[in-house]
Amino acid sequence: MDRFDYVIVGAGSAGCVLASRLSEDPNVSVCVLEAGPSDWHPYIHLPAGFIKTFHMKSINWAYQQEPGPWTGGRSIYAPRGKTLGGSSSINGHIYNRGQRMDFDTWAQMGNRGWGYADVLPYFRRLEKRVGEGEEAYRGREGSLIVTTMDWRDPLCEAFMEGAVSLGIPRNPDYNGKTQEGVSYCQRTINNGLRVSGATAFLKPAMKRPNLHVHTHAHATEIIFEGKRAVGVRYAKGGRGGHAVEVRANKEVILSGGTYNSPQLLQLSGVGSPDLLQQHGIAVRHALPVGEGLQDHYAPRTVARVKDIKTINELRRGFSLWIEALKWATARRGLLSLSPTMVYCFWHSGESAESSDLQLTFTPASYKEGVQGQLEDEPGMTVASWQQRPESRGYVHIRSNDPFAPPIIQTNYLDAELDRRVIVGGMRLARRLLKSAPLSPYYAYEDFPGPNVNTDDEFLHAATERGTTTFHPGCTCRMGPADSTWAVVDDHLRVHGLEGLRVIDASVMPRMISANLNASTMMIADRASDLIRGKQPMEAARIPEAAVA
Repeated sequence: MDRFDYVIVGAGSAGCVLASRLSEDPNVSVCVLEAGPSDWHPYIHLPAGFIKTFHMKSINWAYQQEPGPWTGGRSIYAPRGKTLGGSSSINGHIYNRGQRMDFDTWAQMGNRGWGYADVLPYFRRLEKRVGEGEEAYRGREGSLIVTTMDWRDPLCEAFMEGAVSLGIPRNPDYNGKTQEGVSYCQRTINNGLRVSGATAFLKPAMKRPNLHVHTHAHATEIIFEGKRAVGVRYAKGGRGGHAVEVRANKEVILSGGTYNSPQLLQLSGVGSPDLLQQHGIAVRHALPVGEGLQDHYAPRTVARVKDIKTINELRRGFSLWIEALKWATARRGLLSLSPTMVYCFWHSGESAESSDLQLTFTPASYKEGVQGQLEDEPGMTVASWQQRPESRGYVHIRSNDPFAPPIIQTNYLDAELDRRVIVGGMRLARRLLKSAPLSPYYAYEDFPGPNVNTDDEFLHAATERGTTTFHPGCTCRMGPADSTWAVVDDHLRVHGLEGLRVIDASVMPRMISANLNASTMMIADRASDLIRGKQPMEAARIPEAAVA
């Protein structure tokens, strides 16, 4: 039986950062358990390869959500990375931190040290920003390389001009002073290659003798002695594999993500007594594990395009060979792109104090009901979603079988506010696509279609075709011990237990106005200082004008 100071379950965005930071101390030993394989597959590193990794079960948990009350009876696909780098190895590469108010809200919920001024220094420490950005907000010396989309397309330019014509300003840096506005996307791509948590943090750290990374290691149970976590059991190779135990001298750290961290806790007897007893699991400690799941839900407005080529045509035939040659010789062109080109942050109505909508634009369209598969005819798409949803769901174990996928019920659009905002987003998406600068290329609206005009009709369309934006969080929420909803404290220690922390997107107490990868890495970076007993970085001094 192997023994280490720290055992980290999961080599995703958080686990990679933690492994790198904790192993900086040569006097401690760190073990990382990853259920999936190494990140050797070329589709991981080729930016356009996300279309392939989207459904590759060898490196993707490929979960399915339960049908919800507002998803038209559909079970929505929920991909999650299952390889070194986790979801940062299969995601859409976007770097988006969120708004100042997101983190100040976390602090107001009783989490000391998690306000925006507290976390901004960690965002800066992590990144190596290549491109525009004020030094007060951006980092230049970190390991995570962040670039701006360098591919220029007439449809993207026309979309941004259309946004400006509607009063939405251009914003050169939505990760800076303010998020509002429209701009090309910032992404974790450098030199035509993906920059994942594994390539930026884990791989360089693996050269250290005190860091041990075990792939194909499916964690099945946390080992406890009384109320203290002392190790992890895992199956080498997954179901039917050899059972192995690894012990932790100091701490066990769960970084399995929003779905897998609560699943492992529940399998180990930590969670709702009713749920655990239903599956024959002895209750070790009662906590609201798995409750509070949130995600962004996005209907996608599609228009047909005329008089110009879109990605739909460029990705096939002779055009694709040309694009492949561009990538092979200069690391540029179609194969170096993210799935989204342009980001737009704005208001669903005049009463919103800060932008509550996020919209994305891409000069492409996807087959109905088939995420990740491009259509044959030319199209362009605007996805629109509510940034701070109120609806909450849950993640529950399906049985006491550690290899059974969890039950995932997100309850999209369950809250009335969410339904109002999603309709506002679809109306804005239509206005953007029908703006004057796009008129030379705009043929007609394919979905939801010109016959959809009332709020009820828009809402019905959203339930028919809306889908996840792959941003699940909040299932092991951070908060005070006397709350009814918290699983971990503001040092990310599991309430009522010893030697056990959860460090990943599941600890977010509520959803942020952003994709989650950047903030998940920030959480891990700040947590590494807490674990090591280091003085937290000095809070940033932020001008009061920077409200979003």
